[in-house]
Amino acid sequence: MLQIGLIREEKQPHDNRVAFTPMQCQWITRNYLQVSITVQPSEWRCYKNDEYAKAGVHLSEDLSHCDILLGIKEVPPEKLLPGKTYLFFSHTRKKQPQNRLLLQTVLQQKIKLIDYECLVHEDGQRILGFGFFAGVVGAHNGILTYGKKTGTFSLIPVHECHDFKELINHYFGTKLPPLKIAITGSGRVAAGTLEVMGLLGIKYIPPEEFLINSYAYPVYTQLKAGELYLRKTDKTYSREDFHLHPDKYDCRFLPFVTATDILMNGIYWDERISPLFTWNDLAKDNFRIRVIADITDDTNGSVPSNLGDSTIEDPVYGVDRHSREKTAPYLQDTVDMMCVSNLPNELPRDASQYFGDQLMKYVFDELLKEESNTLHNATIAQQGQLTERFSYLQDYVD
Repeated sequence: MLQIGLIREEKQPHDNRVAFTPMQCQWITRNYLQVSITVQPSEWRCYKNDEYAKAGVHLSEDLSHCDILLGIKEVPPEKLLPGKTYLFFSHTRKKQPQNRLLLQTVLQQKIKLIDYECLVHEDGQRILGFGFFAGVVGAHNGILTYGKKTGTFSLIPVHECHDFKELINHYFGTKLPPLKIAITGSGRVAAGTLEVMGLLGIKYIPPEEFLINSYAYPVYTQLKAGELYLRKTDKTYSREDFHLHPDKYDCRFLPFVTATDILMNGIYWDERISPLFTWNDLAKDNFRIRVIADITDDTNGSVPSNLGDSTIEDPVYGVDRHSREKTAPYLQDTVDMMCVSNLPNELPRDASQYFGDQLMKYVFDELLKEESNTLHNATIAQQGQLTERFSYLQDYVD
């Protein structure tokens, strides 16, 4: 019998998502008789304890009998159980300083750590992520912020809705003024932002028309990586080459700062990639963007005016375009920044269901195998050692 445990999220502030919903747990135990699931009780999880109990799922504070433990965010080091197999987003593969002690503890306690972020299909595409709902919430928050800044319309915060269905109901009859939205990226985050564009009836305009035309109704354009970045030498784009040598590419976003009211940023970024614009561009009189929903949320990253995370409770801060300092939001001559790092937490039930569905389709059967390349390639640590693929983290843990 394979014993699986769903752990309580203990990282502060508490995350309210979960790897499997009550109905998903019920389906698994009915279809995989060799699997048992135990859920650790939680007061802040989006699915309540009694929802699991009603689905016939066992609840227990003690998970020491479980072989595999599933969470979402980083587990505080003192909460780790020695010798277990854990799956969660560890945020250690880029040597994030705040999680060094976590990985050190994983090694000391001979824990097998499989990182969701490192689970990929054969073509290299990530299997799991919450990007779609980050895109939905980020797009909504960006439009809500513009309404507050201009005083032209109002939307309710997403976290006041029970689920995505209730949010959609709030869109009925919503009228937006003429405004122009630029969306960057083409992955899960962008898919979520495009969902909101469709629900609100915002019309797509090709980039070249978006740059030069005005419209009497709300419009958006989408800039994928191949339209945003071109190789400096021959003005072409190759996805594989761009990810290997992003420093050899120029960013072509700058013309859009004069034609855009809201920027919804969902583009992949690392420190070798040129930003979308510079502080000097931001200070110019023709910089039109008034709201930036930085959904990928890299501090000082592709958007220089991202000065750090905001929160679900207090999602927006202003940035003075000249002094480059934070201000109160919704002022006249500032750019308002929405930089919430845990956006899917505003729609936790839907986000959890979506995540659990992907987990069941592409990962669950791998957990039942004696050997799995998919899991092996996503295993950071095992039996007190870093795996070969992640041996570059040795100086980080030392």
